[in-house]
Amino acid sequence: MAGQVNAAPGFNLQPSAQQVVLQTNYITNFDFLNQYLPDTYEKEFERYGNRSVASFLRMVGAEMPSNSDLIKWAEQGRLHTKYVNVTSAAAAGQDVAVLAINDALIPAGGQIALRVGQTIMISDNTANSVLTNKALITAVDLPNAQITVAYYEAGGQQAALGVVTSMFIYGSEFQKGSNGMQGQLEADDIIFDNSPIIIKDRYAVSGSDMAQIGWIEVTTENGANGFLWYLKSEHETRLRFEDYLETAMVEAVPAEVGGGVVAIAAGVASGVGNKGSEGLFYVVNARGNVWAGGNPTTLGEFDSIIQRLDKQGSIEENVLFLNREFGFDVDDMLASLNGYVAGGSSNSASFGLFDNDQEMALNLGFSGFRRGYDFYKTDWKYLNDPTMRGGLVGGKINGILVPAGSTTVYDQVLGKNAKRPFLHVRYRASETEDRRYKTWITGSAGGAATSSLDAMEVNFLSERALCTLGANNFFLFKQ
Repeated sequence: MAGQVNAAPGFNLQPSAQQVVLQTNYITNFDFLNQYLPDTYEKEFERYGNRSVASFLRMVGAEMPSNSDLIKWAEQGRLHTKYVNVTSAAAAGQDVAVLAINDALIPAGGQIALRVGQTIMISDNTANSVLTNKALITAVDLPNAQITVAYYEAGGQQAALGVVTSMFIYGSEFQKGSNGMQGQLEADDIIFDNSPIIIKDRYAVSGSDMAQIGWIEVTTENGANGFLWYLKSEHETRLRFEDYLETAMVEAVPAEVGGGVVAIAAGVASGVGNKGSEGLFYVVNARGNVWAGGNPTTLGEFDSIIQRLDKQGSIEENVLFLNREFGFDVDDMLASLNGYVAGGSSNSASFGLFDNDQEMALNLGFSGFRRGYDFYKTDWKYLNDPTMRGGLVGGKINGILVPAGSTTVYDQVLGKNAKRPFLHVRYRASETEDRRYKTWITGSAGGAATSSLDAMEVNFLSERALCTLGANNFFLFKQ
């Protein structure tokens, strides 16, 4: 019978931070009549290790300033023209036909990118069909998105009347002494934009509590330590805020018309309120590639992902940020290709720089593989942490594929092409105000002398947005 992890005792999700002063953090038991003194461990034990989940954007992105409420950039469109919903008004066998271009993405006014003299290939969209034609465009009807073509083949049109076909331009042909190409094509840039959001946090402690020493030596992930509990709370507030700087960029969504956030914004006196932002998951789900229904666990399934990447930007190197389950699935898939694991002979192939030996420690993990493209694999703590996305059932995300390197876009502010990482953060800044990461202390305690408030208030603020360039090269893996 297969074993399993018992449901209880489980992991603790009880938060350690509360919006009240925890008097239990300080010495309160002064019963000197008790003759039994406990042995105490002064140092706080770090039972959850490094609790921060931020690291993803630091690994794959960059940060750069922006001085506007709106960030805009242009991404290149396709270089070549193809239409996938084309029907003919002629019957099979006809030498000349009028083709209607019915693609939904044709600009208003029927401005199809086809001109007289161009040569096209036509293919029947019916499954397993082998019917194709080569043809010359002899007339173009722009208002009605139609073209007249003459077929090169003696048998005329292969597809039947009204059958949906695909077509693409592969060249042109003109007679001797004829005029040149009529009309021209303009580059089709696609404009995207995003808005920064303001992220805030705050920690406050009274002057009296600052003068009270605790009996536990506290530590935090950034090295802070001491017997003053308020220092721990302040440092944890700072660490929590730094995590939110990343997770907000990953999870943010724009405020949609009809939603409650927009309704709240409408009541703001200035007319400007919460608007949301386009986070990584939102953008890739809307404009990128999505794998749904479990993890790809076979080479055949990865091949379908690779074939989709072929149809996009064909970025050579890609990084897979995965939760633990998906990471194991990839390891198992790659290990199954090993002859030793798959039951092969002693002459079967073995992974690694050196042949596996029975005296060597067995490494069951893989850091990457190559199949058409290079894929580097790493665990993403954010997807595993039970206080964040780890353990979710609804809306579970198992990983994301991020292209490595940078891409060229037209920067609206600079007014020229610029190299930008596929993922980068833009924060608000000018000569007099830098809102990348602001922190300041107010009150009359802890060295501050800004007001009569008998407390120390530590404030945190950032205003930023994530720019996801070339979202068509990303892959989101959903449950």
